[in-house]
Amino acid sequence: MHIISDILYWISTGLLVPVIILLIYFFIRALILVGSFFGQYIEMNKNRRWLNEELKTLNIDNMYMFMERMPKKSQSLVTNYIQQIWINKTDSARIEKLVSDFEIAADKDLGISKTLTKMGPMLGLMGTLIPMGPALVGLAAGDIASMAYNMQVAFATTVVGLFSSAIGFITQQVKQRWYLQDLNNLEFIAELLKDNKSL
Repeated sequence: MHIISDILYWISTGLLVPVIILLIYFFIRALILVGSFFGQYIEMNKNRRWLNEELKTLNIDNMYMFMERMPKKSQSLVTNYIQQIWINKTDSARIEKLVSDFEIAADKDLGISKTLTKMGPMLGLMGTLIPMGPALVGLAAGDIASMAYNMQVAFATTVVGLFSSAIGFITQQVKQRWYLQDLNNLEFIAELLKDNKSL
């Protein structure tokens, strides 16, 4: 029994360094995500206001004018897909595929946020529990310095894991609302084009 316990202890202790490295990586990715999210937020808000106003009066008769007013160099995902749908306006199957491709592209953009949301707490918990073993050993041996160090590592990994997870959760929630609205707009435009074969 002691051999099995020792093996488990060695395995868990050996995982501490990879866990800390991954937490540092996710922390850096969370900071990068915040920066890119801020730029995307500005771009999305600008395009969304314009698109929502246009869609209020959009019908098949003013579709040409709508496409003429469409921003040509926008970084917005939905704008790019609207332009591709317009290019393939006579091909219903291609339009459906483009709508599906938009969903895949949106999900791909949400990937890092989802990863941070799920992996942050997991790694944070692992980083908390792994040093607790050596901390308890240090406490039993009367080595307060060793115990304090391990407890410091345990608390630090928890904080970093939760911070990364919080960034991922917030950005995921906001982006999901963006992409649901964009998908709704894209499907509306696709239906207008599919229902009218005269364009």
